[in-house]
Amino acid sequence: MSFKTKIFDTVDKIPQAYWDSLKCCTNIYYSPEFLKAFEMANTDISFNYVFITKNEEAIAFANTQLVTIGVETITKNIEINTWVKQKINRLFCNNDIKILFCGNIFLSGEYGTFLKEGEEKIETFKMLAEGIKRLSKSLKKLTGLFVKDFKTESLYITKHLNKFGYTPMEVEPNMIIKLKPEWSSFEDYKVALKSKYRIKANKADAKSERLISKKFSKKDIEIYKTQLQELYQNTIDNADFNAQILNLNTYTFLKESFKIEFTVIGYFLEEKLVGFLSAMKNGDNLDAHFIGIDYTKNKEFAIYPRILNDYVRLGLSTKSKRINLGRTASEIKSTLGAEPQPLTCYFKHKRPFPNAIISPFVKNVSIKTFKQHSPFK
Repeated sequence: MSFKTKIFDTVDKIPQAYWDSLKCCTNIYYSPEFLKAFEMANTDISFNYVFITKNEEAIAFANTQLVTIGVETITKNIEINTWVKQKINRLFCNNDIKILFCGNIFLSGEYGTFLKEGEEKIETFKMLAEGIKRLSKSLKKLTGLFVKDFKTESLYITKHLNKFGYTPMEVEPNMIIKLKPEWSSFEDYKVALKSKYRIKANKADAKSERLISKKFSKKDIEIYKTQLQELYQNTIDNADFNAQILNLNTYTFLKESFKIEFTVIGYFLEEKLVGFLSAMKNGDNLDAHFIGIDYTKNKEFAIYPRILNDYVRLGLSTKSKRINLGRTASEIKSTLGAEPQPLTCYFKHKRPFPNAIISPFVKNVSIKTFKQHSPFK
């Protein structure tokens, strides 16, 4: 059998036959339309797509982005000794570094690699890792590689990245709400909550009563693009870690391709946009994407708690089985019934000597802990 690695620097160059062979496009996040939206809007990022072919038919795929990131952005949100952080920062000379991410940096979840059904998974994944290695060798001034985000059931495959010099590290979990079939409305959902958490949900709706919500069309996204970007930037500025800032022109392209599946809701206070949520319906899942908040109004009008309530409403109205609320703010998300889904990433420095020094620290990285609530009766 003839195995080959094919690398493309734009979605447009990928043969349609490759998508047909992989049969991966039923998952929106692997579809060329979805990938192209990010590529078109985020021109400061270098996108590459790695395919493994067998007898000219695609059997595996990896989605990568080359980004520039400050090393302190990486170290500030991990619980390691201050002295160790300083050593790592000095090792990278406190400079911006170039990292090749395998996996969509704007998504939280296992959407970076795809293995064709019926292929031997471990060997195919190893070939994909070789393909990523080949891509990394062609990139100038590359510092390291980061392969993200794998669920526990995939680790028997991904653990073989250690043979390529990668070190595993646990990252913040996705917070998942499992919706029960008997919940046909938000009222049904609230009935299932313990009194304390039902009061909390009602309070969020009451405090945010003056907010007017509107589902955005493509035209609305274009009209409010500047305000959306500013509100999104507010959440980025409040976040502990963010690898890259999304250009929200991406949403215009996504809404054009996924009119029903992709949702943006704006929240207005006296005709001023003070918040938004975005979400994608992907099969049985509703995935929360980015949000934006005017934090000067957040406490008084409970914008963020209202957004969380509305994610539940949206999940129910779209008849989803699960809502992925993503990472960060894990404790408050658990008050709505979200439970953590552990995720593992892998990192390696491109050069062997620094990689050997960094590896023990990466291996011992621990994520921030939070109180897990149990809101259901």
